[in-house]
Amino acid sequence: MKFTTIFVVVSLLASPAFGHHSDAALRMDSVVTLEGIVTEYSLRNPHAYFTVEVNGEVAGEGGAAVEWTVQMPSSITMVRLGWDRDTLAIGDQVTVGINPARDGRNYGLIYSIGKADGPIDKADGSPLLARPEQAPQIRSEARTTTIEGRWFLDRSRLPDGYPDETDELMGRYLELTDKGEAAAAVYNQASEENPELSCISKPTPALILYTDLFPMEIVINEGNEGEETITLRSQYFDSVRTIYMDGREHPPASEQFFEGHSVGRWEDDVLVIDTTNFAYHRSPYQTGVPSGSQKHVVEWYRLLGNGRHMNVKFLLEDPEYIDGSMSHNRDLIYSPERDMSSFDCDLESTRRFLPD
Repeated sequence: MKFTTIFVVVSLLASPAFGHHSDAALRMDSVVTLEGIVTEYSLRNPHAYFTVEVNGEVAGEGGAAVEWTVQMPSSITMVRLGWDRDTLAIGDQVTVGINPARDGRNYGLIYSIGKADGPIDKADGSPLLARPEQAPQIRSEARTTTIEGRWFLDRSRLPDGYPDETDELMGRYLELTDKGEAAAAVYNQASEENPELSCISKPTPALILYTDLFPMEIVINEGNEGEETITLRSQYFDSVRTIYMDGREHPPASEQFFEGHSVGRWEDDVLVIDTTNFAYHRSPYQTGVPSGSQKHVVEWYRLLGNGRHMNVKFLLEDPEYIDGSMSHNRDLIYSPERDMSSFDCDLESTRRFLPD
């Protein structure tokens, strides 16, 4: 079967990050177009992948076949875009646009895809999408009278100029101490110091930050009198937090937890959560800035009047690494139809972006 490769570089707008690591290692301002044969296809989390074999002679490789690895969003995100395990098959001839790796290896982030005979369509005849930002946001019409339930970011209510990528957001608004700047400067996400290479997620406030890609669920657990707790879940890396509503104090500082220790209270109709006692994490903000035992996060959850939206705000402090504090808020839309299936981080998939 004949296959070729064509290299085309075009300017693009910055696009949202949908990976578990920064896109700094990718040329997000350009696209390379490849034509070739699919040799592997797998839907896994935190990234799905496929490989494309192209003609090395056209690519300047002396005639030997060249294999490119194409990174995609998580399996969960791809299914939401209309993909399934039969979307691609070994031997399919495809045309793929990618944001290539800066280091020159045959690796890139998917931008577009089509087959030799034209676009790839979903079962309903609509075009198959390759990136979350290419899809119109599904705006739920459901309403609620409580903050319980599943919630997703409403992008239409973000201010102009809002940073699309987590590392860009935190990099813009976090003022660092000398220690924080020094730690960020030497961080290498393509090394064993990156916690997510071991399928270790990010702690609070990641549950809020990743509502642009993964739903958050709130459950109020009614126990015996005085034993109420609230559970916060994120589909991102299957994160779970327990909020104690019984008036208890935080434990001694020597007791540390991955998600910290959270106590909550109601101030009229606003849920206020105070979290301390964090264990050390090397890169909770996707920028290489660590967090440690002095980290303190306060969150506010307030249902808005229309019953379709909830405003979420957090205040982040960590004097060891952050100079001052960072405040952030966003509106989430009530989305009971959102799937909360398990993320099931795959170790091979989470490490595959590493150079050989």
